[in-house]
Amino acid sequence: MTTHTATQTRAGQGPPGSGWGAAWLRGLRPFGYEARPWTDLRERLVPPFGTARAGWLGPLLVAVFAGLLRFWKLGQPHDVVFDETFYAKDSWSMLRLGYEGTWPDRKIADPDILGHSANLPLTDPGTFVAHPPMGKWMIALGEWGFGLDPFGWRFMSALVGTVSVLMLCRIGRRLFRSTALGCLAGGLMAVDGLHFVMSRVALLDVFVMFFVLAAFGSLLIDRDRARARLAAALPVGADGSAGPDAATGDRTGLGVRPWRLAAGVFLGLASAVKWNGLYFLAFFMIMTLLWDLGARRLAGSRRPYVAVLRKDFVPSVLSLLPVAVVTYLVTWTGWFMTDDGYGRHWADGRGGTWSWIPAPLRSLWHYEHAVYQFNVGLHTPHPYQSNPWSWLVLGRPTSFYYQSPKLGEDGCSAAEGCSRAILSLGTPALWWAACFALAYLLFRWALRRDWRAGAVLCAVAAGYLPWFNYQDRTIFSFYAVAFVPYVCLALAMALGALIGPPGGDERRRVWGTVAAGTLGLLVVGNFIYFFPIYTGQTIPYSAWHARMWLDSWI
Repeated sequence: MTTHTATQTRAGQGPPGSGWGAAWLRGLRPFGYEARPWTDLRERLVPPFGTARAGWLGPLLVAVFAGLLRFWKLGQPHDVVFDETFYAKDSWSMLRLGYEGTWPDRKIADPDILGHSANLPLTDPGTFVAHPPMGKWMIALGEWGFGLDPFGWRFMSALVGTVSVLMLCRIGRRLFRSTALGCLAGGLMAVDGLHFVMSRVALLDVFVMFFVLAAFGSLLIDRDRARARLAAALPVGADGSAGPDAATGDRTGLGVRPWRLAAGVFLGLASAVKWNGLYFLAFFMIMTLLWDLGARRLAGSRRPYVAVLRKDFVPSVLSLLPVAVVTYLVTWTGWFMTDDGYGRHWADGRGGTWSWIPAPLRSLWHYEHAVYQFNVGLHTPHPYQSNPWSWLVLGRPTSFYYQSPKLGEDGCSAAEGCSRAILSLGTPALWWAACFALAYLLFRWALRRDWRAGAVLCAVAAGYLPWFNYQDRTIFSFYAVAFVPYVCLALAMALGALIGPPGGDERRRVWGTVAAGTLGLLVVGNFIYFFPIYTGQTIPYSAWHARMWLDSWI
């Protein structure tokens, strides 16, 4: 059996002070870098964390809390909120026809729906829609179970919003190897105003968030399992510990990776809700290859880039990209299986260069090209459109619903009149603190090569940066819900660093815990303060106006 020796170590893998990069690493100490103590390499490849039972109780309690908030009076207001006028009806149409049929003007259709009319004005001809079908299939599940009313079309949003909090707790636990930090991240998302509002309306973006988060979690599990295979293949020395081995790092195959396939399915589903899911697919493909590169380098590979190209690149691409494409097409089954969907038979009887491709696929391509042209050309001004530069600081939240009941109307008891509002505003204390947390993660990633910071930043970048290419388009700040989970992970990671590691200086940990707890209480108090304008409650006009901290929120 081969034993590891000093000649097999690399910078950061051998004992402190050894290796060709030791002097360079010592030079980083003024910037916060400290070399890790030497441990068995198998533990560095797959760091241990707590028992499975302990890792479920806390996340389940946080998820129950989030669910109680999200399902509380979910059917109120009994009205059509913002773009529910499109998605609730399209979802019902898909439930009945398999595709988006034609509805009359919303001023005619919406009162009939809210009044539970027996004769809904839905007709068979397909209509042009700007987004793929998966999000509407999700909404349709709630309508199938509870009917075409506000509770029914909001049910699935509330459900995936609740489950996503549970998922984030578990993802944070795996990412940070800390159940407490995982529950902190999930708890922060439970009281984030943007995530909360988007979990209580029938819009599409919360489903993008959900499927992307499921993909992120799947890739984390895949990362651990792939590294476990490398760890198991490492030769063990006479002292019972394992160290880097070039043959293992260069040649070991990582086998079948079902969690990466699952991630491909989830990313296909996210893209089939809205096309911004495609950016997550691209970013995550690169991220997972970099994870494989880091694993092989840590295992001792002398040429990790070559090893990744030979062993991991093709399987990674095949398990993500083609799987996502097939999944995307499957979500169009209702359109494929019927005749009256918009553009369904466009390619029938048409020849040309691409005539060898089945006509339904060519018809879909033509339809999707028209959708792309519509989306990139959407410049119609909207009073609540916002530039992505303002999203992180909550510069221009979107007003989903606003009514001005007078004294005696809708429970209004104020002589000045009242307001009922739903504003897609992230909890300010959370988001403004997260701006500093994201800056801290940039430091962690750039100077300490912390892969956890890199993973969180990658997900934020995938959900945020692409929108800067469309600043001249009509876009809205609530699109940021797609990367809310990673904003919460960033803040949880920063608060964990503020508290300090277990076994650290006790005084520092006490004061760090006090500071982190204070911020947590501020976030919760902030959420409670804004709760009336997250849920459309009737409050005096002056109380509503007092919550408009910035003029741009009005």
